[in-house]
Amino acid sequence: MQIGAHVRDAEDPLAAAAEVGAEVIQLFLSDPQGWKKPPPHPRAAELAASDVAVVVHAPYTANVASTNNRIRIPSRKIVQQHLAGAAEVGAFGLVVHGGHVTKDDDPAAGIDNWRKFVERQAGEHGFDVPVLIENTAGGDNAMARRFDALGRLWDAVGEFGVGFCLDTCHAFAGGEELAGIVERVRGITGRIDLIHLNNSRDAFDSARDRHANIDDGTIPPDELAAVVAAAGAPVVVETPAEGQARDIAFLREHT
Repeated sequence: MQIGAHVRDAEDPLAAAAEVGAEVIQLFLSDPQGWKKPPPHPRAAELAASDVAVVVHAPYTANVASTNNRIRIPSRKIVQQHLAGAAEVGAFGLVVHGGHVTKDDDPAAGIDNWRKFVERQAGEHGFDVPVLIENTAGGDNAMARRFDALGRLWDAVGEFGVGFCLDTCHAFAGGEELAGIVERVRGITGRIDLIHLNNSRDAFDSARDRHANIDDGTIPPDELAAVVAAAGAPVVVETPAEGQARDIAFLREHT
């Protein structure tokens, strides 16, 4: 099992990985709040050749589910661009949030938009690396907050080879109990490709996406360790930077 962290040093992510003892790193290739095509990474060849596993996170702006053409179409484009960029750095996947539709929209439309995107991508271009859909914390019309919605999404997209990223903070804040969560997710998706192992600063079902270090949140640390042990998937902590090395050490000791 590889355990690591999201690194914020875009210029030298491998040095940042060494500082916290990470065996796997997650990074952004461009502004996570922007829409620009990611530039070539200055250390792409080094990252691709490294023993450190790499996963890329798509910008938060991407919302493939949206019924608004001015959001959905640029979202598809930026995901496609990041798939290519992720392949250049040797990433094993691209994390993309499940997204949402507005309160006046039928969630089925968002699910169908996801289906159209992955079906077209699989048929026309293929996937440079797997898309890993991530569960999210808030939104009544989210595609992957509640697991009943996740089930409907997976019925539409699962056949196209997409993967799944389970975020513990998002699940807890989204109203999903962590006890037995690995079995429940696998019962829906058949797979867990990545764990985002984060504690939550807020209460259960708060719908608030605010990460905390493992020993500094509202989720008992032993519950988080149990998720990691049950999943057996690569683990990335997206916790506050000053505690990441401590979080990684905790997981190695307790799993």
